[in-house]
Amino acid sequence: MNKTVNQKAWFLVLPVLLLVAFSAVIPLMTVVNYSVQDTFGNNVFFWNGIAWFEDMLESERMWAALWRQLAFSGLILAIEIPLGIYVALNMPKSGIWASFCLVLMSLPLLIPWNVVGTIWQIFGRVDIGLLGHTLDAIGIEYNYTQNFYAAWATVIVMDVWHWTSLVALLAYAGLQSIPDAYYQAAKIDQASRWAVFRYIELPKMAGVLMIAILLRFMDSFMIYTEPFVVTGGGPGNSTTFLSIDLVKMALGQFDLGPAAAFSIMYYLVILLISWVFYTVMTNLDKRDA
Repeated sequence: MNKTVNQKAWFLVLPVLLLVAFSAVIPLMTVVNYSVQDTFGNNVFFWNGIAWFEDMLESERMWAALWRQLAFSGLILAIEIPLGIYVALNMPKSGIWASFCLVLMSLPLLIPWNVVGTIWQIFGRVDIGLLGHTLDAIGIEYNYTQNFYAAWATVIVMDVWHWTSLVALLAYAGLQSIPDAYYQAAKIDQASRWAVFRYIELPKMAGVLMIAILLRFMDSFMIYTEPFVVTGGGPGNSTTFLSIDLVKMALGQFDLGPAAAFSIMYYLVILLISWVFYTVMTNLDKRDA
């Protein structure tokens, strides 16, 4: 028996597809167009092939920014994931204090990125900032505009303060989904606290933790506003991550061709990593099913 398929639903989806094409595909094609052409101005272009891509692959500047970016993202994940899990494990499971903790943990996520950068820029200043003045008063040399280590410490602590809450909330949601029967069985077996975490809580949180890792990696890999507001990419180029370097190339130097090639390579790296995470999450779901 043949079923009649109604295709009218596509008319409802069509406006969304057109909106996505206008807001995503067309700008992307514009960048692709710039990446394979060169111009001397007056909106006159000529074919340049893959020369800009070759230049970017041979650019020490781009590779240096990439290694800084990978180091930053790696440090962020190494700090925020364990810290977020620890916070989630110690949050109340129910009652008014659970609601209070959830609201408290959500507050940093509500602050816009540029405001976060401004807060920490003022907070770390030696003359008027509480953190900078306190460290200077106890004899610790701290100047995030001139010292490499101070700049990196400031940017990392700022990101940890801003985004650990996201990991904690996702981990907490995973913990709340664990049935009480698992804990009761562990109590009967006299399992240690580590055994409960290792064999009950961690496996049940695996899905949400993978999402947390994916979100935090993508966001940290594309970070721009906070370090730009605080350090401007300095001192020197010590906090010039990929996004900051790309903006300097495109807007500061107006090298549209290299910047377009750079941005496409940047996009492909993020797309590849996202695909890897999606594949891992899909395999985890199939294994748990």
